[in-house]
Amino acid sequence: AHVLVSKFGDSLPLYRQSQMLQRQGITLDRSTLSHWVGRACWWLTPLYELLLSTALSAPKLFADDTTLPVLDPGRGKTKTGRLWCYAVDDRPWRGPGHPVAAYVYTEDRKNIRPATHLSGFRGVLQVDGYAGFKRLAGDRADASVTLAFCWAHLRRPFYQFHASTQSPLAAAVLAKIGALYAIEAEIRGQPAEHRRQVRQERSRPIVEALHAWLQEHVGRVSATSDLAEAIRYALRHWPGLTAYLDDGRIEMDTNVVERVIRPITITRKNSLFAGNDGGARHWAIAMTLIQSAKLNGVEPMAYLTDVLERIVSGRTKSHQLHELLAWHWKAARQRTAQAAA
Repeated sequence: AHVLVSKFGDSLPLYRQSQMLQRQGITLDRSTLSHWVGRACWWLTPLYELLLSTALSAPKLFADDTTLPVLDPGRGKTKTGRLWCYAVDDRPWRGPGHPVAAYVYTEDRKNIRPATHLSGFRGVLQVDGYAGFKRLAGDRADASVTLAFCWAHLRRPFYQFHASTQSPLAAAVLAKIGALYAIEAEIRGQPAEHRRQVRQERSRPIVEALHAWLQEHVGRVSATSDLAEAIRYALRHWPGLTAYLDDGRIEMDTNVVERVIRPITITRKNSLFAGNDGGARHWAIAMTLIQSAKLNGVEPMAYLTDVLERIVSGRTKSHQLHELLAWHWKAARQRTAQAAA
């Protein structure tokens, strides 16, 4: 448990852990630690699969992906795999679901990957502009997937253009987006219906004014400029960008999933690459359990230690795995502490 949390929770590669242990007089080769990671993830796989299915059964889901360099045996180089993250966080609208971050490793970024992961998903999918997610929604004849796009992705190119040119046109867009975010800050943590009503009354006029401004200026700026591309991006994604106005469960951006992607980038930078496809799948398993624990206010070391002890010893059977989901585990601990007080 300590090795897992150190590597995937604290971004300490196994060779650094081996060096740190050596300074304390404990000789453990990196290959031994790697074997421990593999065995622990094998035991944790059923719980990981339960967490993943729990996330994918939610009616409102965030999705994103990031690269993961993976050693390609026999070629002496790395290949670029992907870690997909599917996140649930209903806390901004007081929803009933518990927060989850579930990761899935694939060897590439083909459209079929998210389509396979989300084959049973029905609901609102909040994403960036990746074509695979758009195709997933477009292929559903029953319109069972509604795409909500990200205002942070919309804002970024306008901000970058303004930072380099001080363009008053870009500044005008940033001011309108800033006003929308100010409204969101006021209603975060409020019930979904209240959020929807406030957005209809206060946000919609700003959004409609911004849309008219974008349509007016798209033909006035140089078609090859970064500003024109930013405007065209906004207009292409407009239905998904405005979906949040009519549904109080939807956030303005995908920052929920961006935050749980960030630990991967830090661990990836320190570790350089995963040893093979199996090792990359261990990343997905361990990150899912550790990040989901953190999202639920659970200390990962205590959680994984207890979970591994219960699974390996057989005290928790397969039909009882739901008891080891972070929120159920936390509630049980709290009940035990209250009973002992």
